Amino acid sequence: MNGTVGMTGFLRRQGQQIVDGTGAPILLRGVGIGNWWLPEGYMWRFGDAAASPRAIEKVISDLIGPDDAVRFWRRYRDEYVSEADIARMAAEGWNSVRLPLNARYLMADDGTFDEAAFGLVDRFMDWCRRHGVYVVVDLHGAPGGQTGTNIDDSPNNYPELFVSTDHQDATVRLWRELARRYRDEPIVAGYDLLNEPLPRDFQYKYPRELVALYKRLIAEIREIDPDHMIILEGSNWARNWSIFDELWDDNVLLQFHKYWNSPDRDQIQEYLDKRAELDVPIYMGEGGENNNGWYQASSQLYEDHDISWNFWTWKKLSKRNSPATIREPADWQKIVDYVHGGERPDRETARRAFDEFLDNLALDRCDYRTDVVNAVMRRAPLRLEGEYFGHLGEGVSYGVTSPGTPLAGFRESDRVTVRYRAEVVAEATGVPAAPAAPEAATFVPGATPAEGPNFRHNLGQPRADDEVMVVCLAAGDWLAYEVNTTAPGGLRIRPETLPGGIGGLLVEVDGTVLTGDRVLPAGRHTVTVRAVDGPVVLDHLDVEPTPPTSPMSSAAAAGTA
Repeated sequence: MNGTVGMTGFLRRQGQQIVDGTGAPILLRGVGIGNWWLPEGYMWRFGDAAASPRAIEKVISDLIGPDDAVRFWRRYRDEYVSEADIARMAAEGWNSVRLPLNARYLMADDGTFDEAAFGLVDRFMDWCRRHGVYVVVDLHGAPGGQTGTNIDDSPNNYPELFVSTDHQDATVRLWRELARRYRDEPIVAGYDLLNEPLPRDFQYKYPRELVALYKRLIAEIREIDPDHMIILEGSNWARNWSIFDELWDDNVLLQFHKYWNSPDRDQIQEYLDKRAELDVPIYMGEGGENNNGWYQASSQLYEDHDISWNFWTWKKLSKRNSPATIREPADWQKIVDYVHGGERPDRETARRAFDEFLDNLALDRCDYRTDVVNAVMRRAPLRLEGEYFGHLGEGVSYGVTSPGTPLAGFRESDRVTVRYRAEVVAEATGVPAAPAAPEAATFVPGATPAEGPNFRHNLGQPRADDEVMVVCLAAGDWLAYEVNTTAPGGLRIRPETLPGGIGGLLVEVDGTVLTGDRVLPAGRHTVTVRAVDGPVVLDHLDVEPTPPTSPMSSAAAAGTA
């Protein structure tokens, strides 16, 4: 293993920070490689009808036969991720990748290791080293299963890892092998011992067993590898940190996951408190499967609070809310229909569909979603929803002349008035807001604005009209947002305000009023909108980069409204 790009020794814990070998702090900004070593049904459009790797394997074997299925999976493992994927991640600014592994593909039941499979992991490490991207090694599917759900490939839909000493011994054996292979590899950021252990009621049934296994794994790994960070997830989808009342090793990173939550400080306060209590760095190791506005707000939340983060996931079939979308094969709908109980396609049709699926895995055959990446990175061009201003509190991320009225269930600790757009428009026009379309409700079972804002847009769909929020500003109020640029040039910022406000906005960048001839350096910028008189109802800001010589009117540049 040779040639490390930008790596300076092992990453390690130093108080509440992660630092590199020189002691310089580093924030991990990462993306997960879901679906490679642990396929999930929703990434194939199979849903719960074939949700786990075992179920997906059965579908393919049934349709094209065992021999062709073996060839399919051999090519799938070889081609799902390539160096081009890693190079693109690095070019976009991701400095890490979380690599979910399935024990069943690396180790046989008799404990022997699959050298061909490990060879693919080694090749992946080589690519990451070449492009300066750290790797979080994540045991996503432990022997016997740590969750009892499809995401760990558990054979009997039960977290048997915690009731079987054989499965625990196998997990120890696998982690000792991983530590042996990668103990001298600084490109490895750390060892993520178990993904999302003990969800739902299991969190209360086996907490002692989880703690005991964590302690055993740490001790076994430390016999071989004294250097790499140990990464520990709480129970119940990594959200329950009640087991962490002390640190079991000096070089630990604690991990939580967040999906479909209100993107605000209140939602992560318990993790911030635990960071301070134990003097330990923390990591949002999985979050995604939403729309661009939520991506922008969530990654900004973690950045503002010095929390390393990881976006889920890099690539999947058909879905438009990941950076790379695998194009759907011509006959794929026939496969999907069969999985859900429909007519069985003939073998040749199925083989053709699976071959085309494999052909479409390469990054240059995927549809690349720059809008998704820009949202995650807060990079122009992008849309900034008005309510998704920064998360550093009054005086830094916002200022108000008098306390506002937060929306129930969203940013309740901030003193800014947030309302539903439909209500504001109805008041201004005298026309009652239209009821939500029935199809909009199907995206979020049981969630309505009356119960709090809806943040479950797991297909990437925009919010329904009755879900859209706006910010109400009085004269003198202001909001601050982060925008990143990749090259020197200008910014064109267009605020969208609504009826119900009669005032105007002034737009500043880095503390100075934006003008049409101003050239900004590449990098991070603070965009501030000020209500010069009021009231003002802000819906969103559209932000576009412009080259230094691009003609723009000063009014358009300044974003006056």
